[in-house]
Amino acid sequence: MALLTARILDDGFMEAQSIQLFNPQAQIDRITLSNGGVCYVVDDALLEPERFVAWAAAQGDAFRRVDFNAYPGTYLMPTAAIDSAMTEFFIHRMRDLFDARRLLHMHCRLSMVTLAPEALRPCQWLCHSDNFGLDRSHSIQASVLYLFKDSSLGGTSFYEPARSAAEISQLFADSTALSGETFTQRYGIEPGYIHASNSYLTRIGSIPARWNRMIFYDGSLLHSGDIVSPEKLTADPLSGRLTFNGFFTCRRHAV
Repeated sequence: MALLTARILDDGFMEAQSIQLFNPQAQIDRITLSNGGVCYVVDDALLEPERFVAWAAAQGDAFRRVDFNAYPGTYLMPTAAIDSAMTEFFIHRMRDLFDARRLLHMHCRLSMVTLAPEALRPCQWLCHSDNFGLDRSHSIQASVLYLFKDSSLGGTSFYEPARSAAEISQLFADSTALSGETFTQRYGIEPGYIHASNSYLTRIGSIPARWNRMIFYDGSLLHSGDIVSPEKLTADPLSGRLTFNGFFTCRRHAV
């Protein structure tokens, strides 16, 4: 497998080198969620995760507030070398585990959850999926690599609707249209990060965070970061909830 390799220099820049970014011997475990959905867990995903975090920390001033979706924090776009390494890892190790015949598009970014619960909008009180507007002939897979050692910063939980499709559709529509106070009055959902079932959404599984652990799952699954200790959130890549997120749009297999 021709994985792109990279070295992270002491001055914080990434350049092509002879060290593999991803661990070619990483173990992949299959976790079945209570609704039959699947999440794949890759432990020891990077060969040198400390160097990756050091590089991200050196780019600390380049992190920007997410303004293109509801992610509650900041992001940093990676280098072309990192993009290529992620693409190669997905194609050679993960694609065959999904309904994914050919990779059409991949994008990835480093992310940090930073918002306090009281700063969240109602749409950020809920879980979400990544397949909005996706062509039916395509599938999307998503990944999260945990780049922090304090597991209490939270892993990822998965959910399924506990009400009819019409009710769930209205719930999500109102989460973007209503004020927080009105949304709580209507649905009984209090402000804050979701990390348990409620009367509209049932948690079907959770993957704990672990240093250098990477998970892959079908992007159509409802999911959310499991932020149970929001007081620990920080914008510092060396101590905050730093993750490396990937999104892979593929053509489905022919029926």
